[in-house]
Amino acid sequence: MDNHTSEFILLEFSKVLDLQVMYVALFLILYLMTVTGNLLIITAVGFDYHLHTPMYFFVMNLAMQDIGSVSVIVPKAVLNSLMNIRHISYSGCVAQVLFFVFFLGSDVALLTVMAYDRYVAICNPLQYEMIMNRKACSMMVGSVWIASFLSATLHTIETFTTPFCSNIINQFYCEIPHLLKIACSDRYINEIGVLVFNAILGFGCFVFIVITYVKIFSAVLRIPSVQGREKAFSTCLPHLTVFSIFLFTVSFAYLRPTSNRPSHLDFIITILYSIIPPMLNPLIYSMRNKDLKATLSKLLWLSVLRKPGHHYADDDDDVKFESFPE
Repeated sequence: MDNHTSEFILLEFSKVLDLQVMYVALFLILYLMTVTGNLLIITAVGFDYHLHTPMYFFVMNLAMQDIGSVSVIVPKAVLNSLMNIRHISYSGCVAQVLFFVFFLGSDVALLTVMAYDRYVAICNPLQYEMIMNRKACSMMVGSVWIASFLSATLHTIETFTTPFCSNIINQFYCEIPHLLKIACSDRYINEIGVLVFNAILGFGCFVFIVITYVKIFSAVLRIPSVQGREKAFSTCLPHLTVFSIFLFTVSFAYLRPTSNRPSHLDFIITILYSIIPPMLNPLIYSMRNKDLKATLSKLLWLSVLRKPGHHYADDDDDVKFESFPE
């Protein structure tokens, strides 16, 4: 087979009908939870000008990326299972690789930027408005989107310029390691080199985030309020936990040798890095915040006007975040 093949055959969830129904139900629940949580964040931030701050600007972009990453792979997998088919067109596979790697890379980069934003806010609050102004935040996010798209384009080109000896992919979506497994040319070595380089960059982001949070923790320990320290730790530790799970599972999935047969381990690893973090991100970064919950309550109850004298802020916050400085 060569690159003119018209379609690939994907892995089905299970040959047992009951298990297949269970997997479809699980994927649908996880997908709906992810999309709903992130859409609520986007709506709330866009609706309330009080949330037009650097922190929520980054959170909104993260929510858009999370919706994109799960929407690239989950609906197609569920549709194939419901229609009892396994194929994906060649162009569809190319698009899946391009957009999934794009959203995956932008997630890592944006989480790194968000860690820097928290560092400046907590460790250097007097210069926060000067450093994290509207122009700087827009440039950071724009750089994340552009660099991630260029990286995804490079991955896609390197993957699909290689001839394929088979069209059977042992995964429920077009995952690069499994595509390289069916390549019948040594040219796929170039893509492995690109994957290793990106893994090094990802690990560098992880080290940067860890160092950033060590400095944040040091600053937080000096906060006299016990409640303030607990609040900061409860926000930072889940971030580190989810990012660590995401980074190490995606590195494990993309860098380890793939098996010739379908593997339950591959399936679990894929779920851990592709679906679980986008589902948990809204809970970690936003749903615990009183400002955001207040806005969502207003949206749900269609209450547009505020009550007189209502102070729309989280009174427990030790660090206040103003609107974008011009």
